[in-house]
Amino acid sequence: MAEYAEIPSPDDPEAAMAAVVALRRLADRLERAAVANAIAQGWTWAKVGQALEVSPQAAHKKHAVKRH
Repeated sequence: MAEYAEIPSPDDPEAAMAAVVALRRLADRLERAAVANAIAQGWTWAKVGQALEVSPQAAHKKHAVKRH
């Protein structure tokens, strides 16, 4: 089982905010990978949006591969 770092106290704003930023970055990477794999497995944007609790259009706008 993985070990987890201690959660910083909100009483230490610098450490707490640094942890928030790190968590956001990790969540963004996980979301991008999960959506890419879901689309590769044949999920629709409607299903992806539902899983992420956003509209299909919002999911597509955020995650669709941009081609120029």
